[in-house]
Amino acid sequence: MKYFNSLALCIALAVFASACNAPMENNASDKSAEMAAKPDMTKIKAEIQAVETAWAAAVDAKDLNATVAFYSEDAISLSNNQPMITGKAAITKDVETWFSKRAPGITTSYDVLEVYGNEDLVTEIGKTTIKDANGNATRTGKYMAIWEKRNGKYVCIRDMSNDDAKTE
Repeated sequence: MKYFNSLALCIALAVFASACNAPMENNASDKSAEMAAKPDMTKIKAEIQAVETAWAAAVDAKDLNATVAFYSEDAISLSNNQPMITGKAAITKDVETWFSKRAPGITTSYDVLEVYGNEDLVTEIGKTTIKDANGNATRTGKYMAIWEKRNGKYVCIRDMSNDDAKTE
């Protein structure tokens, strides 16, 4: 009987010990998985800035195809003092009109200020600077863009921009 009681006590202690340890191991692995799943926003910001820099180069070159390649087919653009532009075809026509009015030597820069989201869907807040052929800033503005990773690259699915008030 003494042997049976000792065996029962050992089994009970083993079950108790394993029950106490199991949640702690799960919590540790849950936290580890949660930390691993957290996106590296610094890396994403750098990736979006690289896309914006390439976009600015396409705009400066008045390269219509390269400029609109940054948009998804279902993109919506909300530009300053214009109605909503829906779809890549409509955005292409708008960019074509914009390029026809753009003076030679104008340069554009996009500066990514903040990004939010994850690797698949990123909201970006940035500022725009437009300079004349002499390098003087003639216009500044701000924008917000939503980027979605499709087929391994970011495409703009929504954007909104407006100019800053002119200072005189």
